[in-house]
Amino acid sequence: MLRQLPRWAWIGGGLLAFVAGSINAVGYLCFRHQPITHLTGTSTELGLALAKLDAGEILHWALVIVSFLVGAVLSGYIVQQRTLQLGRRYGVVLMIESVLLFIATPLIHGRQDLGLYLASAACGLQNAMVSTYSGATFRTTHLSGMFTDLGIYLGQRLRGLEVDMLRIHVCLLVICSFIVGGIAGALGFMVVQERVLLAPATLTGVVGLGYAIYRHRMLVRP
Repeated sequence: MLRQLPRWAWIGGGLLAFVAGSINAVGYLCFRHQPITHLTGTSTELGLALAKLDAGEILHWALVIVSFLVGAVLSGYIVQQRTLQLGRRYGVVLMIESVLLFIATPLIHGRQDLGLYLASAACGLQNAMVSTYSGATFRTTHLSGMFTDLGIYLGQRLRGLEVDMLRIHVCLLVICSFIVGGIAGALGFMVVQERVLLAPATLTGVVGLGYAIYRHRMLVRP
């Protein structure tokens, strides 16, 4: 695990966890009442559908999982490198995520499953990109690992052992940012319903475009 992370990585990780939290809140509040940003509950739903031999539900949950996987594959194809380095093609991934969320918003608002698949792909893109650029230090779309690591290190701390304070700080950052994102998503849903997804879509698009412009200038600089 990386021993130090630059400031931009902390800010980016926090913002993306916030984005994921807001997307997941919409997933639970929309017509399907399902998680979008992670696959644990989704895989359980697939198992239940298989047990019931419900073909429609089997297809739905399988498509959610495949969509997330396709997003992660696309991110791996674009970013390629696993080392943290300013200048990688993160801006392209963020802009693709933005486009997917912009397209998904009216579809989810119209109660169409395709919107959920696109949002799932966007989350797969995001999670794979962050895992890549930070050596798996950040996992911004789900919190099970973060809470587990936090518990482990706090337990070691109570035993008087030397602990990885960087990991504790990362866990707290992602957990708090995700929860705050969920609060923001829920509050926004009360006002504009699923259209609250336009906020994370805009945020990822603006950040991605800004990063892409910065990267281009950095590459052409003599």
